Amino acid sequence: MSGGEGPEHGGGERVPSRWEEMVAENPAHSSWYVERFRTMVAQGQDTVGEARLIDAMVPRGARILDAGCGPGRLGGYLHRAGHTVVGVDVDPVLIAAAEEDHPGPRWLVGDLAELDLPARGVAADFDVIVCAGNVMTFVAPSTRVAVLRAFAAHLGPRGRVVIGFGAGRDYPFDVFFADAAAAGLAAQLRLATWDLRPFSDDAEFLVAVLGRA
Repeated sequence: MSGGEGPEHGGGERVPSRWEEMVAENPAHSSWYVERFRTMVAQGQDTVGEARLIDAMVPRGARILDAGCGPGRLGGYLHRAGHTVVGVDVDPVLIAAAEEDHPGPRWLVGDLAELDLPARGVAADFDVIVCAGNVMTFVAPSTRVAVLRAFAAHLGPRGRVVIGFGAGRDYPFDVFFADAAAAGLAAQLRLATWDLRPFSDDAEFLVAVLGRA
């Protein structure tokens, strides 16, 4: 899964995401990532635990944004569960795989740091925005607040953002919460896993449920 390119900075150049840097160094990386999850599914492994949590948070027919959707494993599950799903990812190879493997949601190539779905005919009134798969650690550090601010702007009146990523990825959890506050988001719930284990100071993973401050 990937995030997005950064917005334009001085000089008009875009800041590439860490995911894009990985793909630039190894152009086969995206295809490897797609096949990795296809193999996991074929082997019967559970690849949708995050989506089950999201499904439990909303009624049938909710509007859900899968931010940094990758090849569509979560958005596809949530679509089949009866929700209206839009998935956005900067990597066109991953979006193509999502369209092939999980027809139904609207899959879009896009930059999370410059997310403007109304400009593409998609209402910015999501009940939940899910950002799983360590996506927040794949965006360029200089664009993190911009990404979080874009999430806040795309929420419905009582919408929530659910973000999960691991420790040791150059994004300390306290820095993340400071960035969220700067973007107008407040923590409503902190978990250490997608299966609802409580968060602690020594947690190796964070699942943060955020709402507008």
